Amino acid sequence: MALLEIRDLSVSVEEKEILSHIDLTVGQGETHVLMGPNGAGKSTLGYTLMGHPGYEQTGGTITFDGEDLSGLSADKRAKAGLFLSFQNPIEVPGVSLSGFIRNALHERTGQPVKLFSFQKKLAAAMEMLSMDPAYADRDLNVGFSGGEKKKAEILQMLLLQPKLAILDETDSGLDVDAVRTVSQGVQAYQESKDGALLIITHSTRILEALQVDQVHVLVKGKIVKTGDASLIEEINKNGFEAYV
Repeated sequence: MALLEIRDLSVSVEEKEILSHIDLTVGQGETHVLMGPNGAGKSTLGYTLMGHPGYEQTGGTITFDGEDLSGLSADKRAKAGLFLSFQNPIEVPGVSLSGFIRNALHERTGQPVKLFSFQKKLAAAMEMLSMDPAYADRDLNVGFSGGEKKKAEILQMLLLQPKLAILDETDSGLDVDAVRTVSQGVQAYQESKDGALLIITHSTRILEALQVDQVHVLVKGKIVKTGDASLIEEINKNGFEAYV
């Protein structure tokens, strides 16, 4: 069953076209990878899917879980089950990491979040990600290292359990050990409740332990090739030169 259907999508930023006639379908529980050189428009697709107001959808349609997303604000898309991890997570002074996630979970489900059960799940997820439990009470991302910020994004994903998680360059700036830890968190999400993934990256380190269904190569705002996981090895060997 198709969870996300993108048809003939074109997107502009400040009247400059960044994406042109994109077609992409993600099924329930599938993992798709979007690769391409820097400046290809990969992050633009992620922001567009989440309804960032700076990205204008000039053509085509985006259907998520049977609903047309046109005109829906970012918070309504999040409530529908979309999640985007940021390449450069922002700091939010005055709001603790645990408080932020608990409030987001309440908004996502519309149900009260029982404190004891939440704290238990939070502690287990933080242990999996090798995060110091003290970070739960610290202001969101304030004073966090780059690696801890990326782990905090994966922590949110694990607790919120979205229908589709879009990971934008989650492995950028991470050392080998941090990539391995983050990858474990992504794997745990992948294995739970048929969570679907769209992983945006120009590297392949985070993909090594993951089951990948389809790979899409984006160059100059257009998907120029789609294939199975073997395409990752091809790109590792030859780079993007053949597609530019």
